Amino acid sequence: MTSEITLFVNPTAGSGRGARAAQPAASALRDAGFSVRTVLGEDAADALRRAREAVAGGTGALIAVGGDGLMSLALQAVAGTGTPLGAVAVGTGNDFARALGLPIRDPAAAGRLAAEVLKAGTARGIDLGRAGGRWFGSVLASGFDSRVNDRGNRMRWAGGRFRYDLAILAELAAFRPIPYRVRLGDGPVREIEATLIAVGNGSTYGGGMRICADAVMDDGLFDVTVVGDCSRTTLLKVFPQVYRGTHLGHPAVSVHRVPSVELAAAGVTAYADGEPLGALPLTATCVPDAVRVLAP
Repeated sequence: MTSEITLFVNPTAGSGRGARAAQPAASALRDAGFSVRTVLGEDAADALRRAREAVAGGTGALIAVGGDGLMSLALQAVAGTGTPLGAVAVGTGNDFARALGLPIRDPAAAGRLAAEVLKAGTARGIDLGRAGGRWFGSVLASGFDSRVNDRGNRMRWAGGRFRYDLAILAELAAFRPIPYRVRLGDGPVREIEATLIAVGNGSTYGGGMRICADAVMDDGLFDVTVVGDCSRTTLLKVFPQVYRGTHLGHPAVSVHRVPSVELAAAGVTAYADGEPLGALPLTATCVPDAVRVLAP
């Protein structure tokens, strides 16, 4: 293993926490005997190109310093390569790092943990989802939640959590069940009406919402959470339960453990790891042991 480690940094993550977090993480790695170089990009495409160059150049690990958006880019660079991936989680959501049990908003601790795993040679393999030519580590969202994202992204005049809350209210006002065509694993194609369908490699999205609460990242299977046809009143009761994972016991909710899923619905955009993936239809496949991570 080479002693040179690459920090893949989003300086704007978490209102500037990404830039501030890079130094203590780098110091922890250097104190452990590693040399550290930093990769930044002018935009997402440039950042991904630079990360891929670092991986192709034989870096000992790629450690993403930012939130789930940067983790998503990092996955595109390391999946299937054997290069270990670490995370210094200082973004808004941090769902990927949370699922792996990594420190949140503690860059020095995250750097020390990455160094310990590298020195011990105990990076572990986890599954990733693959859909639309992209890898994802946490959850692929479609339906009510993805429409909230769509609307929130259009609300340029509002900011932060306020924008998301306004988008939820607006989507609730316009809420209608969505006709889906779904195939779970090698089962038959079914036509159902659902509020949302979430495909979980990890358990959470949206900064800790436990939509696929029991998902395991190394079992070779997705947890597909289907919130069925329900009234606006029922949705208002069920949706807050997502933060605790207790929504899984509601009669309108079902969970299916499958290695793949096909989803089709008109006018629905899929989001994976919080990033827009594209309009349905799509097929998502769970790829076992797709990436090695610097995690306990």
